[in-house]
Amino acid sequence: MPETDKRPAIPSAALPPRWRKLVGTLAMIVLVLGWALGAMALAQGRVTVLPAFWQFLAYVVLGIGWIVPAGLLIRWMLKFDRRPDTL
Repeated sequence: MPETDKRPAIPSAALPPRWRKLVGTLAMIVLVLGWALGAMALAQGRVTVLPAFWQFLAYVVLGIGWIVPAGLLIRWMLKFDRRPDTL
């Protein structure tokens, strides 16, 4: 009787976890730097002419808006990390 392979079915096209975390970390750095530069440019230009309430709302969105794409990136980085044989 042939032995069956007990390894989890990970797609062959997927990056290994180590490379995925490296790519994700570099992408996170680019995301944060790009978001910060874009937020600064908008905050100094267009946001200053808005009424106070809209300024507040714009600063909130510009300040914490990067969290959603960062969370999606982190979720991708952790994909396929948990193997059944280590649980």
